[in-house]
Amino acid sequence: MTAAAPAAERAAPGVRRHAVTVLLVLPAALLGAVVLAVGSGAVPISPAQVLSILLSLLGLPAPATFDAQQAAVLTGIRLPRVALGALVGAGLGAAGAAMQGLFRNPLADPGLLGLSAGAGLAAAASVVLGFTAFGAYSLPAAAFAGSLGCTGLISVLAQRRGRVDVTTMLLAGIAINALCGAGTGLMTFLATDEQLRTITFWQLGSLGGATWPGVLSAAPLVLAGAALLPLTARALNALTLGEAQAAHLGVAVTRTKWLIITLVALSVGAGVAVAGTIGFVGLVVPHLLRLLTGPDHRTLLPASALLGATLLVLADLMARTVVTPAELPIGIITALLGAPFFLFLLRRTGRSAL
Repeated sequence: MTAAAPAAERAAPGVRRHAVTVLLVLPAALLGAVVLAVGSGAVPISPAQVLSILLSLLGLPAPATFDAQQAAVLTGIRLPRVALGALVGAGLGAAGAAMQGLFRNPLADPGLLGLSAGAGLAAAASVVLGFTAFGAYSLPAAAFAGSLGCTGLISVLAQRRGRVDVTTMLLAGIAINALCGAGTGLMTFLATDEQLRTITFWQLGSLGGATWPGVLSAAPLVLAGAALLPLTARALNALTLGEAQAAHLGVAVTRTKWLIITLVALSVGAGVAVAGTIGFVGLVVPHLLRLLTGPDHRTLLPASALLGATLLVLADLMARTVVTPAELPIGIITALLGAPFFLFLLRRTGRSAL
């Protein structure tokens, strides 16, 4: 490591060991969450039966017996739901870590900055106005456009002599959140009863409507963001020193900022389009991992994607099992878990650590 390397990349050996451990443990945790989620519910399916059903789909011998109902529930309901939860959680986690690094502010959450509200407004408008220009991809495309538009507007408003003014950014995010909320309220007023049910889906957040076509329509956009954001890790590490220092280290600051903003809008917009507004994942997950792995974005970004996916899979499992046979909106679960934990982090680390 060179002397000019950002402090984030000059972590102590103990922190690096923690980072390696976290990156080894998180994939196993995600796999365990997936196995638990697909096997839990009104129709129990053991891990051996899950494996047998998947092997039978490939035409291979099944090591355990299962019935047709278990196979139908697994392949038609739980697998697409779990896959969608993992996708959306990964996108929100990586987007939150990237936004906090880009704006050098721990409160820079996609929800706080209006990205989710913008995506929700655009999705609601597309429902009411009957926007179908891109077929099955119309809603994700509309949500992406809304998210990108809000992100671009906030970036422009927060610019002060070529630099991002954090206070202006947060205030602009609050104002845009309120504006988008009013717009969504207007769309709700204009919607028919059938459209109203669809719009309510975005306001509460849910994975209950997950289908394989929905998963496949969102996957390219969410994965593009979650997979490509880690490639900007070194640039984000350099930006922690300030934009001028990052430019001296060879970072194309303006191009990097717009690349990150576009990828974040891509992930958040597509995620909101298929799962609604889900808060606190992008805010809390990077905070927790920063305590464990340090501020190096080379670790923080992929770890946030993995932990975000795990958290949302488990939150959805809670949403559909704690009040059986009814189902809670997943946004309520993430808020109930995330808000107290965020307050705990504030209390534990103190404002200076944030």
